[in-house]
Amino acid sequence: MNSPSLKNTPDRWQWTAARPAGISGWLGYAGLALAIVWVLHWSAEGAQMSWGELAGGMPQIGDFFSRSVPPDWSMLPRLWAPALETIQIAVWGTLLSVILALPLSFIAASNLHSWHWLRRITRQFLNVVRSINELILALVFVSAVGLGPFPGVLALALHGMGMLAKFFAEAIEEIDEGPLQALRSAGATQLQIIAFGVVPQVITAWIAVVLYRFEVNLRSATVLGMVGAGGLGFELVSSLKLFRYQETATCIIVITVMVIAADMVSNWLRSRIQQGTRH
Repeated sequence: MNSPSLKNTPDRWQWTAARPAGISGWLGYAGLALAIVWVLHWSAEGAQMSWGELAGGMPQIGDFFSRSVPPDWSMLPRLWAPALETIQIAVWGTLLSVILALPLSFIAASNLHSWHWLRRITRQFLNVVRSINELILALVFVSAVGLGPFPGVLALALHGMGMLAKFFAEAIEEIDEGPLQALRSAGATQLQIIAFGVVPQVITAWIAVVLYRFEVNLRSATVLGMVGAGGLGFELVSSLKLFRYQETATCIIVITVMVIAADMVSNWLRSRIQQGTRH
C-alpha cells in the first residue's frame, strides 16, 4: 500500500552529477574516490607532512611569541617612512599593471577579433609572466636598477600585468554579444566597439579586480623588502636577523593594520560603485 506513495515522493537530495547507472557506475565512482585518496596520500608524503613534528615544535612557536610580547612601540616613529614607502610601491605597482594589462586583455579576449594565433601567443605570454613569483622578479630588477623601492614597483607591475590581463580578458569574453553585433552592423570601428560596447559592460568587474589587486600588492610589497626592494619588509627582516622579536611584532602589527585599512577602503569603494550602477 505504501509502495506507490514512496515512488511518487520527490527526491530531497539534489545530485550535482548524473547518478551511477548500475553496479559498474558505482564501481567507477568508488575507483575515482580511491584515486583521489591515493593522490592526497602521495602529495602528503611528498610534502613531508608530519602533525607529530608540528605538535613537537609548538613550544618553539610559543617561545617566539613570548619573546615578541610586548611589542616595542618605541620604534613606531621609525616605521612611518617605510610604511608610506610600502603604500607608494603598491599604488604604482597596481597602476602600471593596469596600464600594461589593458591592451593585452583586448588581444587575449576571443570575442573581439579573429586573430586566434595572436590570442594564443598573448595568452601563453601572460601564463609565463604569472608563473614567475614577485620575489624572483624583484631580485632580477634589483640586479638591474639597484636596491630601493623601484625594483619592487617593477616586480609588482609585471606580475600584476599577467594576473589582471587574464581577469580582464575573461570578463570581456563573458559580456553580452548583442551590443557588439549592433555596433558592428552600424559600421563602428574596433575602437568604438571597445569604448561603447565592451567597457560599459566590464568596468564594474574591472574596478573590483583592480581594488583586490591593490590589496594583494600591499601585502606583497611588505615581503619584497626582504630582497632589498624597500618598504616595511626591510625593517621586518632586519629585526628578525638581530633577534629583536619585539620589534618584529611591531612591524607585523603595522602591516596587519595597513592591510585591514586597505580592505575596508576597497570594500567601501566597491559598495559605492555597485550602488552607482544600480541607479
